[in-house]
Amino acid sequence: MNTEIIDTGRDMSGGYKVDVSRGQNVDRVSSEWFSRPHDERYMSLDDLFASVKGRAERSRTRTVESAAIRVEANRKDPEKLGLVLPGTDEPIAPTHWSFGQLSSIVGAPAAYLRQLPAPLAGINLQYGLTNHRAEQIKTMEVANGRTELRAVTGPDYGRIYDHELVSAVQRIAGNGTGDTRWKVPGVLDWSTGIYNPRVHVTKETTTLYASDRDVFLFLVDDLNPIEAGLLPDGSPDLYFRGFYCWNSEVGAKTLGIASFYLRAVCQNRNLWGVEDFQEIKIRHSKYAASRFAHEVAPALTNFANSSPAPFIDGIRAAREKIVARSDDDRSDFLRKRGFSKAAASTIIDTVLTEEGRPPESVFDFVQGITAVARNKPQQDARLEMETRAKKLLEAAA
Repeated sequence: MNTEIIDTGRDMSGGYKVDVSRGQNVDRVSSEWFSRPHDERYMSLDDLFASVKGRAERSRTRTVESAAIRVEANRKDPEKLGLVLPGTDEPIAPTHWSFGQLSSIVGAPAAYLRQLPAPLAGINLQYGLTNHRAEQIKTMEVANGRTELRAVTGPDYGRIYDHELVSAVQRIAGNGTGDTRWKVPGVLDWSTGIYNPRVHVTKETTTLYASDRDVFLFLVDDLNPIEAGLLPDGSPDLYFRGFYCWNSEVGAKTLGIASFYLRAVCQNRNLWGVEDFQEIKIRHSKYAASRFAHEVAPALTNFANSSPAPFIDGIRAAREKIVARSDDDRSDFLRKRGFSKAAASTIIDTVLTEEGRPPESVFDFVQGITAVARNKPQQDARLEMETRAKKLLEAAA
């Protein structure tokens, strides 16, 4: 059965009419979009890969005895510290990030040390390194005009390089600009409710990011919309597939991938109408590289090549499963699933307002719960409600 809809719902402009009042709102990509300066934004996966791969090729890692590291103040600039590692004569400068890592490893407060004159900070660090109980640390240095210390971690840190993640994405997404089905997303026009998948990739619209600490990539398959039922007005309820992934080769964050179906992406890169959100995270522990090879990379490929049929069948089953035909049925259905009387009333009223009728099917209740969750100011409360909605949907499939 061919479940992908190419022309259904297409507007004269080439976009698609979508209903973003349904599903979850995910702001993770928007947070990245807001915080990234222009020099951390890339126009293609090729450019991004070249940058992070080149950085890795200029880097080297080694495990050293912490007591053998010598801390010294820079004679030309007494406000800066240098670290002389075993086997080298010249001091190298720690980055802001690696200085914090080193301070944490030896049990010194980095914020306090940064306020001290370099000689005093150096004395504290030297004492910590000399008396470091773990004895060894792993360093990552990069040559870029001058040598910098990019990362300081424990000896068992399982490094996954940023270029390894980008390369895994390239295998399914090519350049990320439309040469495959996976691409930088389009933009929702709020005035018309039309999602336009064909938007030029610029520094403002790109969702491919990399800094000296991490990478973050978000791509969608928005030229191949998927129909999963009908909206109240009889038009198709359209979704697109999407995923984002992230990594830090210097220990700033975990490695992870999130996959989902969504209805639209707005100009601020908020994700709207998200359903079936799945996430994998891997800590950079000793066997992280093996887990990446055997879990994350295959999961990315499987999602990219998978059929949307199970997702569509689940939505269809939830739409067809009628669980309430009266006000008492509706209240009882929610109360038996742990919702208070007030919360149940709010969910029912929300569906009535948005759909023009009270909830009857499992899908109606799921949409009502996620709509109420979107208005929760506390993230924990919002996630708790969204999780309950997801379990309802899964139980109906």
